[in-house]
Amino acid sequence: MTKRTGGNTALAEARNFRPDLRVPVGQQIRELRRARGFTLSDLKERTGRSVGNLSEMERGVSPINIDTLDAIAQALDVSISWFFSGVDEERIEERDYVVRAAARRELNLSQAGTREELLSAHLTGQLEMILTTFAPGAGTGEHGRERKGEEGGYVLAGTLQLTVDGRTFLLEEGDSFQLPGSGRHWCHNPGSRDTVVVWAISPATY
Repeated sequence: MTKRTGGNTALAEARNFRPDLRVPVGQQIRELRRARGFTLSDLKERTGRSVGNLSEMERGVSPINIDTLDAIAQALDVSISWFFSGVDEERIEERDYVVRAAARRELNLSQAGTREELLSAHLTGQLEMILTTFAPGAGTGEHGRERKGEEGGYVLAGTLQLTVDGRTFLLEEGDSFQLPGSGRHWCHNPGSRDTVVVWAISPATY
């Protein structure tokens, strides 16, 4: 999907581009888009989002939810996990098995009031685990989240309003749920403190 803009040099630079883990997601999108040789209009055609909205997301003016980031990632030929920042230091002998709390890879969508932390050691298997924190009033947005596999969750803290198949459930700390492998669901934190959910997703889709 890489667009040619300046011969072999530009193509090689786009292929070898890696995110700067210190910068916000919006800025990472802009840098990757430019490395791919795409304009905002090109990205609009591939995501269905307006040029103005895409520009605002890149500048950190508009929030970015998971579904939107997924569409942008597909358009730029990467997975969502490309945007996960993390700690570079790791114990080589446990890299494929253990994730230390201080070394979790994180996707910070703070403007949308959401933080995603990767609990899985890798994304090459059939199972992934995610820790999601919704700030008060935050959620998956008006479009919700489209499932690409089976998902289940456990409410570790706070209150979660879950809507699936036209039904809405209010889950509290200690409650769990399971969702079928296709469809769309909505999550919302109706409470006054953070809601923390541990997700298990199969197959790995991040």
